[in-house]
Amino acid sequence: MSATMSNEPVFSIQRTYLKDLSLEIPNAPQVFLETAQPTVEIQLDVGPQQVVEGIFDVAVTVTITTRIGENVGFLVEATEAGIFEIRNVPDDQMPLLLNVVCPNIVYPYLRANVADVIQRSGFPPIHLAEINFEGLYQQRLQQEQEQEQGQQSSIYVPGQTQ
Repeated sequence: MSATMSNEPVFSIQRTYLKDLSLEIPNAPQVFLETAQPTVEIQLDVGPQQVVEGIFDVAVTVTITTRIGENVGFLVEATEAGIFEIRNVPDDQMPLLLNVVCPNIVYPYLRANVADVIQRSGFPPIHLAEINFEGLYQQRLQQEQEQEQGQQSSIYVPGQTQ
């Protein structure tokens, strides 16, 4: 009897893939003549979604914008994703798997692809730092909880019971 036919938990990676990659150098070739140090802004997002029963696509997206003064040096947006089979896992453990464990598996591929495309475009590579996806997940949960509390308190009227 296979694990999928029993009640044994199943967690396996089917594949990772580069879902999207965009590079813009709007001020080329002048940007290559600049000698000032650029500022670097990095945004990261995790987006899990269920594809079919027991199969999930977990995407990690990074957007890197460099600026030299007011001018954009380059802009890279990349999404690396993984297809995971997850079955017979308790519901309370699914958010942790989809927002922490799966992104930890996908992220190294994203880091390598981003460093490679930046270097191939003529710039020194940017090596993204390691990410604590559990910390990010906990932070997102806290923000959602604060928003819910803020919404609830905005409808609170003193002297009335809710």
